[in-house]
Amino acid sequence: MYALYATLGIPLFGALLQAAVGHRSFAREINVALSAATFLAACVLTERIVTQGPQFAWDQAFFIDPLNVFLVTLTAFVGLTTAIFSRPYMAIEAEHGKMTPPRLRLYHSMYQLFNCTMLLALTTNNMGLLWVAMEAATLATVLLVSVYRTAASLEAAWKYFILCGVGIAQALFGTVLLFMAAEKVLGAEGGALLWTNLDAVKTQLDPAIITLAFAFLFIGYGTKVGLVPLHNWLPDAHAEGPTPVSAVLSGLLLNVALYALLRCKVLTDGALQTPLASRLMMGFGLLSVLTAAFFLLRQKDVKRMFAYSSIEHMGLMTFAFGVGGPVANFAGLLHMTVHSLIKSAIFFAVGHATQRAGTQIMADIRGLMKASPLLGWSMMLGALAILGMPPFGVFASEFLILTTAMREQPWATPFLLLALGVAFGAVFMRVQEMVFGSTNLPAGGTAHTAPAHLPVYAHLGLGLMLGIYIPPYLDAWYRQAAAMMGG
Repeated sequence: MYALYATLGIPLFGALLQAAVGHRSFAREINVALSAATFLAACVLTERIVTQGPQFAWDQAFFIDPLNVFLVTLTAFVGLTTAIFSRPYMAIEAEHGKMTPPRLRLYHSMYQLFNCTMLLALTTNNMGLLWVAMEAATLATVLLVSVYRTAASLEAAWKYFILCGVGIAQALFGTVLLFMAAEKVLGAEGGALLWTNLDAVKTQLDPAIITLAFAFLFIGYGTKVGLVPLHNWLPDAHAEGPTPVSAVLSGLLLNVALYALLRCKVLTDGALQTPLASRLMMGFGLLSVLTAAFFLLRQKDVKRMFAYSSIEHMGLMTFAFGVGGPVANFAGLLHMTVHSLIKSAIFFAVGHATQRAGTQIMADIRGLMKASPLLGWSMMLGALAILGMPPFGVFASEFLILTTAMREQPWATPFLLLALGVAFGAVFMRVQEMVFGSTNLPAGGTAHTAPAHLPVYAHLGLGLMLGIYIPPYLDAWYRQAAAMMGG
């Protein structure tokens, strides 16, 4: 499994390398090269799993199957495109004096470490190591959010650290309880924390212990997903950190936390033979969708607005996985993919727009279409895509979720429609004013470095393709992963 070791080892080596040279002018190019190498290794790993089936590595410490292999590729791809976007973005931030050489060193090294921890969490077979990876991701993200060293960014980083630290501590307790339940069946030397071993004996696990374990795991990983009422860290972290960090938070971290929750749900469903986990996920998912939709109406900061949009969409995915079944699980996986692509594209566009305007307040950003047609169209198309306009992929996944809810959980359908309608009005009203309003921005911009539009349109193009055509191998992955999750 050399491809797996390369996928994990390249960003880890990159973090050490950038700690040494991350302050130099060529560090941005090194960041892109490392991310590209990680993506290529992930593609090789994916191809091997597709052709040869699930595989173990390092004495069963790692396990790659249809549920995580394409998430690995998606994570590496978004990491690469964000690094490409970050190259001119950080150059402009340096021109404006926001990024000093020590801050650039910290940013580049923690960016690679963050990617490493995300990939580790996705590929590990050990539930304890999964917790360690999520905790390491928390620490790396705290440093990324606080990199500007302003009062607001430090406050946001501390809020993120405290809330997610408390949450991840709950997940640790849940992991310990999971080990206690498994040890009774597998024995102390039976690999009681290996997910594949747990999955094999899940029907024999003590239901009382598993019920308590899932409650703590749901609180812990649900905090990282951004589920209401554990979501308060997310808007601040998005608003105060660098925009590339916002992109990887929405596009990567939330997905990985939800993936961890899904692994726990599979075990809980098998042990309890009751819909407890599904009901919790449906309830808190729907609460998150509704709460975030109405909070969107109150936002004045563009990055905070799209942060609440992320909470809304993560709630929608959680609800879909809670409903369960082949169609709902398929829709949840598709939504996970297109949300990562579209939301990161939106943050790319938002980053360029806020740099040009010198502010994140939406009332002060007007006339993007006249100032820069490429930027204006990327913002408008990204907003329409994330709001579920056809033929983008978000429309396809939301349509599947809604129609499945009408059949399986009809009581929830009016609430979902209300939330999606409110969110559409709130976001579209503000974005169209930013794009088509009376211009207050200079046509040429003030920075010497040209922004990177390619990552934006690459993501939007992929999001459009998934709304029209899903490649056969990707469709097969969705179907296999949906079947694995049961429900």
